[in-house]
Amino acid sequence: MSVTKDQEKIIVIDFGGQYNQLVARRVRECNVYCEIYSYKTPLDQIRAMGAKGIILTGGPNSCYEDGAPTAPRELFELGIPVLGLCYGAQLMQHVLGGRVERASDREYGKTEVKVNTASPLFAGIVSRSGDGAGLASAGGDATGVVADTGASAVAGAGSPAEVSTICWMSHFDYISKLAPGFETVAYTDNCPVAAAQDKSRGLYAIQFHPEVLHTVDGKRMLYNFVRGICGCAGTWRMDSFVESSVKEIRERVGNGKVLLALSGGVDSSVLAALLARAVGPQLTCVFVDHGLMRKNEGDEVEAVFGKDGDFDINFIRVNAADRYYIKLAGVDEPERKRKIIGEEFIRVFEEEAKKIGAVDFLAQGTIYPDVVESGLGGESAVIKSHHNVGGLPDYVDFKEIIEPLRDLFKDEVRKVGIQLGIPDYLVNRQPFPGPGLGIRIVGDVTAEKIRMVQDADAIYREEIAAAAEEWRAANLPGGAEGDPYPAGSDDRIAADMTASNAPSDSASGASVTAAGHTEAARGAAAPVEIGRVDATGRINPPWMPDQYFAALTNMRSVGVMGDERTYDYAIALRAVKTIDFMTAEAADIPWEILQKVMSRIINEVRGVNRVFYDLTSKPPGTIELE
Repeated sequence: MSVTKDQEKIIVIDFGGQYNQLVARRVRECNVYCEIYSYKTPLDQIRAMGAKGIILTGGPNSCYEDGAPTAPRELFELGIPVLGLCYGAQLMQHVLGGRVERASDREYGKTEVKVNTASPLFAGIVSRSGDGAGLASAGGDATGVVADTGASAVAGAGSPAEVSTICWMSHFDYISKLAPGFETVAYTDNCPVAAAQDKSRGLYAIQFHPEVLHTVDGKRMLYNFVRGICGCAGTWRMDSFVESSVKEIRERVGNGKVLLALSGGVDSSVLAALLARAVGPQLTCVFVDHGLMRKNEGDEVEAVFGKDGDFDINFIRVNAADRYYIKLAGVDEPERKRKIIGEEFIRVFEEEAKKIGAVDFLAQGTIYPDVVESGLGGESAVIKSHHNVGGLPDYVDFKEIIEPLRDLFKDEVRKVGIQLGIPDYLVNRQPFPGPGLGIRIVGDVTAEKIRMVQDADAIYREEIAAAAEEWRAANLPGGAEGDPYPAGSDDRIAADMTASNAPSDSASGASVTAAGHTEAARGAAAPVEIGRVDATGRINPPWMPDQYFAALTNMRSVGVMGDERTYDYAIALRAVKTIDFMTAEAADIPWEILQKVMSRIINEVRGVNRVFYDLTSKPPGTIELE
């Protein structure tokens, strides 16, 4: 919905890489619509899409092995630009007559790369030599790795056009011979072809990963490809999405009735607001409050969508906490808890739907990652069978499903929510698992344990928010509401490019230097990071986690409070920084903030006498405790 056949688009062809969604999101940050397809997609189907350009993702295979994912030579002869990333770059060379071989050592991590800025791919990049703290070598000496580039020297090597930048490498294979017509436009000490181009045919190959934040100029490179080389105008914007979606929903629904299971999460809340704008009281939202939400969240949802809110809809709140607590009594196995919570939600929703009677449309908050992760887009392994894609209530009488957010990533959904006037505390809330606090309580779930974790989590979030505001007041030119980027400046443009780059729900991690510039825009050596731009353009402290919450452990221990001995529970504080939520590291929250959180929890939360800070990375741990 709202993506018309006339919408300019880039196609991402997935070869099984873990960053397929991240590549697509980076393209959309350039205000260009993008879709992911498997490498098995027929060439005629790709040709019929009328794409302005194609990007080939990375992948875990070696392109020269039998049975490895491949692409037909004709893909590179469609007359539109093609950019290969990592495996995609190697495959491009392999198919077009170059040679790819196994290197003596793997090149992995942050690596200094020499790029030729005369290439349109690297235009505007300024030297960052020396900005490589923690640079990774090839994991050893890559002696003997010499490429036959077909020329006596790298294009631009040693000229003023050659500059250094920091990129993220992750490869065992390397391009040992370029395909006819290509020239090298980037290299490292251990990788003779870090990037190559055939400008006349619009073909570009990059050995590293520009889509991840570790490649400090990666967004500029992708912007150069999408907006420069492919010539996209950048018309994909959320304000126009809202306008076109409302029009399409009205045309499709007509006078029909729409039913939505409103969970209170970001996706369903934004969908409710979008449908409310389109069809108003024709929409009925059933909000099942299972008693497993964060503190006061049920009331917050009702305040926005209930009779006293700004949306003219039919809102039904079902307070089913006691029903859930009975079902969960004595259950301590995580997967059983998940199954009980999910099944009970469906049963409660079905019961309410029967009272409402027949409806014309069942609305679902399916978003693009749900589609990709369910195996309906791209080639990467199915991560989950998503409830919005693979399962529906058994006893709801409806004619059609309507999924207006199906083409959007999470950060785009949040932007739509802002356009629709949803309060910031709802549209930008922390990521929250479907089973709610049921899996943030290790062991069995009781009303008393829920109270403990709700209170502890509220304190944790309050103190993090307060510390972030205090940091902004002290470090930004305009104080807590300050913005160091003047409108129309190069820095403002760069900040806009980096503002919404979290893969799912996280802060972007785009750095703001002490000079008040985004790292994407400036090339000063070794800048001092003072902030990170989040999905809404707000500048956060450098220690700000991408996700944080309190969980209740199943451990009880002896303590002393006042003159009395206690035997109470321990709270675990979790806070992580992550690029894509597939890997994560513990956030380095200042010690004094953690101490304040600990003191408040122990003093204010009855039943808790100990607080831990979870330092576990992912892997081997997961972000949630269960």
